[in-house]
Amino acid sequence: MLIPYKDDHPLKTVPAVTLLIIAVNFYVYIHLFFFSHSGKDLFAEYGAIPYNIMNHESAQPVNPAVTILFSMFMHNGFLHVIGNMIYLWIFSNSIEDKLGHLRFLLFYLFCGFISVYSYALTVPGSVRPMIGASGAVSGVLGAYILLYPKAKIHTILCLGVYRKKFKSPATILIGLWAGVQLLNGAISLIFKEYNNIAWFAHLGGFLAGLASIKLWAPQAKDED
Repeated sequence: MLIPYKDDHPLKTVPAVTLLIIAVNFYVYIHLFFFSHSGKDLFAEYGAIPYNIMNHESAQPVNPAVTILFSMFMHNGFLHVIGNMIYLWIFSNSIEDKLGHLRFLLFYLFCGFISVYSYALTVPGSVRPMIGASGAVSGVLGAYILLYPKAKIHTILCLGVYRKKFKSPATILIGLWAGVQLLNGAISLIFKEYNNIAWFAHLGGFLAGLASIKLWAPQAKDED
């Protein structure tokens, strides 16, 4: 297992939006699992359900499009939320630094919406709620590999009791990650029982970030 924990890309600004997103995710997680009556009931009410999204109809208390937004901040367990937030912190602060706070927020939400629709297209009849920030975070990874391919990512290799720290170019680490998502996505199309993880949400978000980041990034002005 490869566990990244920081990068070497220097920042010029405080990543306020990234910190805010992380705080909201942890707040929602704590509220769902420690203060609500039943987190799973709330997943069904406010999670992104592919059937509802594709058919624009729902018995949920909010519009299906709104569930996409809510779903980005809901997680089904501590490992789920901490894993997403580690990746978000490592890679999104540089993207926020590049785009600015408001542009980054809009970019993050855009990737999240595209990721949910990407998954819904592969399982349009599913009534299982989709939750998690993975799709939006995947968009950040797509942006990072295009903007900072040579940035060094500090990573821990875990093989049983063996631990080894090393630095890897973003191209290699994120490229391996994308390959794993693609392989698992292909397997999930063949073996439906393997579809408990929204692999195509990860791929859709990643491609959305990769394809659109240059459009979101502010253009440098020509000097006289």
